[in-house]
This record gives sequence, structure tokens and C-alpha cells, in this order.
Amino acid sequence: MAAQSRSPPLLLLVSTLCLWSSVTVLGLKVANSPAEPPKQSDVRAVDHPDRNAPVAAAAGASQPRRASGWKLSEEAACREDLTRLCPKQTWSNNLAVLECLQDRREEIELAPDCNHLLWNYKLNLTTDPKFESVATEVCRSTIAEIKECNEEERGRGYLVSCLVDHRGNISEYQCNQYITKITSIIFSDYRLICGFMDKCKEDINSLRCGSINVGQKDTHSQGEVISCLERALVRQAELQERVHPIKEECQKAILRVAELSSDDFHLDRHLYFACRDDRERFCQNVQAGEGKVYKCLFNHKFEEAMSEKCRDALTTRQKLISQDYRVSYSLAKACKLDLRKQRCSLDSSLPRAREARLSYLLLCLEAAVHRGRPVSGECQGEMLDFRRMLMEDFSLSPEIVLHCRTEIEAQCSGLHRKGRTLHCLMRLGRGDRSSAVDSVCQSALQTLIQSADPGADYRIDRALNEACESVIQTACKHIRSGDPMILSCLMEHLYTEKMVGDCEHRLLELQYFISRDWKLDPILYRKCQGDAARLCHTLGWNETSELMPPGAVFSCLYRHAYRTEEQGRRLSRDCKVEVQRILHQRALDVKLDPELQKRCMTDLGKWCSDKTDTGQELECLQEHLEDLVSSCREVVGNLTELESEVRVHIIYFIKQTSGSSWTDVNLCVCFRTSRSTPC
Repeated sequence: MAAQSRSPPLLLLVSTLCLWSSVTVLGLKVANSPAEPPKQSDVRAVDHPDRNAPVAAAAGASQPRRASGWKLSEEAACREDLTRLCPKQTWSNNLAVLECLQDRREEIELAPDCNHLLWNYKLNLTTDPKFESVATEVCRSTIAEIKECNEEERGRGYLVSCLVDHRGNISEYQCNQYITKITSIIFSDYRLICGFMDKCKEDINSLRCGSINVGQKDTHSQGEVISCLERALVRQAELQERVHPIKEECQKAILRVAELSSDDFHLDRHLYFACRDDRERFCQNVQAGEGKVYKCLFNHKFEEAMSEKCRDALTTRQKLISQDYRVSYSLAKACKLDLRKQRCSLDSSLPRAREARLSYLLLCLEAAVHRGRPVSGECQGEMLDFRRMLMEDFSLSPEIVLHCRTEIEAQCSGLHRKGRTLHCLMRLGRGDRSSAVDSVCQSALQTLIQSADPGADYRIDRALNEACESVIQTACKHIRSGDPMILSCLMEHLYTEKMVGDCEHRLLELQYFISRDWKLDPILYRKCQGDAARLCHTLGWNETSELMPPGAVFSCLYRHAYRTEEQGRRLSRDCKVEVQRILHQRALDVKLDPELQKRCMTDLGKWCSDKTDTGQELECLQEHLEDLVSSCREVVGNLTELESEVRVHIIYFIKQTSGSSWTDVNLCVCFRTSRSTPC
């Protein structure tokens, strides 16, 4: 068994998996490596807590012969189960027999004697150190190619552990088969993972996650133990529970096991059994490996035909991905080089657990994209999938679950699917003070919107996409699908005959949060990031300054929008055009102007409470300008003045270039502040 004092170079394989196997079991012929039947001494030699459990092959099993041709199918203990469950052509191959018996349906039980025989057999395979030589022989050229594995110390289990860690890069056929089969044996029972039980034994007992003894339903119940620990880890992040806190070393072991099972869904035993029928229903033609079955099932998670037990298992796995992106094989593989290139894994000021969070990865890579730095198309595709996933299911964000629980239970329950709960919270967030969410929940929502970044691609927001599909097809069909200008186009048609009610609501809910962080409008950010750094002293896309918080940056930009040359420090022309666009859109709804809403809340209630149509509130404030409190009067006066300047600027520009009459131009560019205002 591998020593515990040394960590392999690529993040200790859950205290190093003990992965040795007989080559003849796999059908690979290597001299002096006979397949051994289960022995009593093997079980006693391993420090398992089930001291009182039977250690011999169960009663009724024939005395095993020590010949290299020993077959599981010849043992009396399993003969009846084998005849009942497994095709006869598999009987000559021990691994095929083992796979058949341990992948049976949960409701089909094996005889206790057969369960014990299989347990002892697998234990022998994974604890006999002489079989490391098999890996050396079968994977000789692969080991030479993988520097980390070639440098591993021999005889201590590190070599095969390293090969498992790099199995995605193994092209040699026999070596790939060998490592794949060994991995499937290991993951059939958490007790076969060296060190895992040592790290998590106390947590298994304190959380009552199951027995660690050899039981009657080993194949299924032991997968449930890891599933129970995973759910407890997720619950701890969501509820900040400290009744039975999971030890840090066990937390790492749980996430590492999830990471090692990320390429093949067969290795996540709980999810495999929970989703076996759903895999046949939705993903029958998807080949296992490279995380493809996981991705397919994720895409169908909210289908009506998806079983609840599978949906729950998928959600737990997605929550683990939120805690550590490496639990997603496809994301970790696609973005590995980009993470290194953008230095997303080198922030020494952050703890490792924080650095591995999905939200941190997304923010770092999104920052690179927004700054115009190269990020591979494959990585961006994976990012898009997970950004959509975050917007679709609020429960994948532990901060939302923790800080918005009261609002969800009181006003947004029963809306879990397809982003409806999140939009319900966003609606509450932009409501009046009587129904608004508290500041901690509001902050969690703002953080989630930044991580998902739906302003860059409206398709990420499934609720918005579905509500606005007809409007996009008519009013915005000239814009390429996924272009950030789609949102701007929808805003321009907010109060026209092409807009529909559901789209209007979903659009304003999202724009409320985008308007509170200038970076979330990708066009504004691209055109104005230089001006913002020069005039407003902003930092990077995913960095925040206390002196200039995100909500204050736009105010800074429009203060510089109409300065004269004598006053200096003016905006660039491209940035000024975007500021004008944002001003035009914010005039449609008071709540889209954070500064205005903050300073004028009292006056809105006093003078404009009967103005229920969106867009009428600003007109009302302008009509009562002299009655407003000074702070509100100042911001409304500035906005009115800026609107006037923008109108004159655009009128002058269009008249100079088109020769239109003043009346015609004025009607084309006026600031439409209500449904009744012509434009």
C-alpha cells in the first residue's frame, strides 16, 4: 500500500489508489502474473474495521484452486447468480463476470456467499503489490511518454496511480484497457480506495452514511456511502452547517473521487444506478467516456420524462462541479491550457479551495475574453454550457441557497426549473422596498449574474430566451444569434407593438442587475474600458475597487461625456456613443438607473405612486422637479440636461448627414419615456 507521507505530483490520488491487478484477468499475457483466487490471508492483512466479518470465501464456495486458470464462474457460491444474470460468453473472463454481477439492477440481489466471494476477489486484485510489474510491462511505452509517471518511485503504488490520473492521455490500446478496467474495479466500492476510509471513517460514522462492514448489498450500498458524503459536503456549503462538519482531508478525498469518476459515468456508482434508465431514454447513442454521458444527461435534466432520482443525482454532481471545476472532465480538459495561459491558477492570495471554484474559473476566463485575450473556442464552448447551467438552476449556487432561502420559501417556491426561481428573485430584487430582497441576497444575485454573464450572450438565460424568442425573430432577426447586441435590440423595442409581456418582464429583471455593474454590458465595456481606467481609475474586469465600485463607474463616465475641450478629460467618441445608448435605455425605466432609484425612492412614493406604467415615473419626477428633495432633484436635473444634450447632438448629426427636417428628426430620436410618447 502506498505510503501516506508522500503526495504524487498531480494532487494525491485520494491518498493514492491501490491499483494492482492480475494481467490474465484482463486477457493480457505477462509472464509470472497468475490470476489468484480469493484467500483468507488477504482480507486479514488489510486494516479494515470489519474485523468480525467473515474473511474466508463464504460457506458453500468451493475451495479455490491456485492455478493460473482459476475462474470466478467455477465457484459454487456465484454459479446460480451467474446463470441467472450473465451471458454465457462472459463466463471465461473474470472481469466480464465481475462487471456483469456488480452492474446488475438494484432490485436484483446476489446471494450473500457470492457477495463475499466477489469482495475478497476484488480486495486481492487491489492489494497484492506484485502486480505493479504488470503495469510496467503492459504500459511500457506509455510510461516512457508520460514524464511524471516515468519518474514515480516503483514498488509503492504511485506508478499505477499516476497512470489512472493520466488515463485520458493514454493512446496505447492494451494499457488503456488495463487502466480502465482497474479503475472500474476500484470505484465499485469505496473501501478499495486506499486511504479513503482512513480519511473519512469518522465522517461516515458521524453522518450515519452507512456501514463500513462487508454487507449483503455491497455493490450498491457502498456507492451510497460516497453519495451520502457528497450530499453532506454540498449541504455544508449551502447551510453553513457545523453540527457535523466534514474534516478537510475527507472533503478533499470526496472531491478527488468525484474528479476521478468525471470521465465515465459508470464510475459514479450512485449516479450510474439512479440514471441507468434515463441514460437509455435520452442518451442511448452517446458513447461513455470523456464526460459525454454526464453532459448529455445535464442537458436533459429538466425534461418531464427525467426521473426524480436521476435529476437529484445530477444536481448533486453539478453542485460538486460548482465547488471544484475539475469534477467536470470536459471543462477541466478543454480549459486546462487556457487556465495556465491566463494565470487563473496562480493567485497565491487565494486558498486552493477558492481557486478551484467554478465561479472563480468563469470570472477569470471571462475577464480574459472581455479584454480581447485569446481563449480557445473549445474552452469558451464549455464555459457557455456551465454559465447556462448556473442561470438555469439557482440551487447550484450555494450563496443563493444560503442567503436567499427566506425569499425563495416565501415567494418563489415551486418554480425550480429552467431559471424561473432565479427570475422570481430578480423580480423581487427590482421591486419596491416592501417586497425587495435583503442586501445579502441582492449581493449573491449580483455575483451570480456576473459569473454567468448573460449580457454577453442572451441564450445563457433560458427563461429570457424562451420568453423573447418571438420578439428576436421579428425585431432582431438581422443580428447574429448570440450577439450581445440582441439585448440592446430588445431594449430598443421595449414599448413597441413587437414586444410581448413575458419578454418585457424577463428583460427588465435581467437589465436591472446589468445596469448595476457597467462591466456586464459587454459592448459598453469593450468601448469604454480604456476611458474608465483613465478617467475613473477602474481595475480589471473581475476586480473591484472600493473607491470606484461597479455601480459608480457609469456615473463617472457620463459626467465626462459632454465636457468641452477646455474642460479636458473627455470620453473617446466610441465610448460616448455607448454612454448615449445606455442613457436612452435607462430613461425607459427608473429602476434601470441605480443612482436615480437610490436618491429618489422617497419622492417616487410621495409624488408618483399612481404612475404604474413603466416609464411614467421619470416623467413624473421631471414634472415635480422643484418639489423633490435636493439629492433627488440634482440627479433628475442632471439626467434631464443630459437627455437634452444627447437629443441635440443626435439631431444635429442626423440633420448634417441626411438633410431631414427638424420635425422629422426630432420624432425619430426623442427619448421615449412612456408608452404614450410618440417616437
